[in-house]
Amino acid sequence: MITKRSQVFTPNALARVVIGWVAVIVMTTTQHLLTPPVPGTTLVVVLAGVVAIIMVCSFGVVTQAEQLARRMGDPYGSLVLTISIVLIEVILISAVMLGPGDHTTIGRDSVMAVSMIIMNLVIGIAVFIATRKHGSLGHNHTGTASYSAMLIILLALAFVIPAHLDHQGTYPPAVAVTIAVGTLLTYAYFLYRQMFHQPDDFAETDPISIAAARGDGTTSTGAVAEVPRQPIGEIFQAHRTEILLRILLLVVTVIPVIILAQHMAALLDDGLGRTNLPIELAGVLIAAIVFLPETITALRAGLAGEMQRVINLCHGALVSTVSFTIPAVLLIGLATGQTVVLAESTVNIVLLAVTMMATITNFLAPKLTVMHALPHLMIFVVYVLMLFS
Repeated sequence: MITKRSQVFTPNALARVVIGWVAVIVMTTTQHLLTPPVPGTTLVVVLAGVVAIIMVCSFGVVTQAEQLARRMGDPYGSLVLTISIVLIEVILISAVMLGPGDHTTIGRDSVMAVSMIIMNLVIGIAVFIATRKHGSLGHNHTGTASYSAMLIILLALAFVIPAHLDHQGTYPPAVAVTIAVGTLLTYAYFLYRQMFHQPDDFAETDPISIAAARGDGTTSTGAVAEVPRQPIGEIFQAHRTEILLRILLLVVTVIPVIILAQHMAALLDDGLGRTNLPIELAGVLIAAIVFLPETITALRAGLAGEMQRVINLCHGALVSTVSFTIPAVLLIGLATGQTVVLAESTVNIVLLAVTMMATITNFLAPKLTVMHALPHLMIFVVYVLMLFS
């Protein structure tokens, strides 16, 4: 069945794009009027409006991501959404580093916030709602273990090792180049294997999850229908136009989300600066907004019972974030002569270690239950409490 352009560029989809880009233009052209300190009422109204528009655009992104996932299957559908968001975020971080001001910890702070939000808050809620609705659910242990192995080494290179070097939390130039290039090459090979040689290791394995992913994957007797997996090349050949149009629409819709989140950062800094709240809270909120489309998609996948898709979205998002962000800030730092501080505090290193221990232990279980969600939610609560301590 051929999908027409009108079925992709629906009135709702186009309206979300227009709303998002109009908001970006308005925020960009009126930025001089929002120079701190912004009057309290204006600050609240503008923040509320920006958040509302981000939500509108985010649901548009989610719609395209879900359509791509249904058409292409996992891990391809999840990868399109993940890499689109991460690449745009990395471009914006790079633009900030290349602009005026001191941004020595922007890479560290953004990746740390994303790590805690995705690996604890989003995973915790997604597993909780999935297992509450569908009971215990299985997942693909081989793919999940691959993510965990990548995260252990990437997070160690990003935050732990710099904290134990005698270079004020940074890498020496030669080491920085080696880490940056090695990280990019490792991730490139990981993606290559995931997409072309081991896609089945990242596909659903639980009968409930398989049925949910297919939409109509049950027979009249209630058993899961065994439909052979179609190679991605054949899928793309048969549905090239639809896939490319949906990817284009997804990217055009997600860009305003990222840009508006960056505009919101200055407003949040202004607002938090007038309160006793920690300024680090702004970074957490911005990270949550930037990854809102991915968060919504993961929670909806959990509600449908697609546990492996939740893992692909969350674990895959963090692997992509670290793999792109850390090399980008290291290389830009070397090119511009800026100091790039990656070393995390002892408390945050401990929280990262506990997060990975909980992740590995929980996802080794044959089936995930509500009980496996609780440790992740607890870790996130502790992380937020440490921001206020």
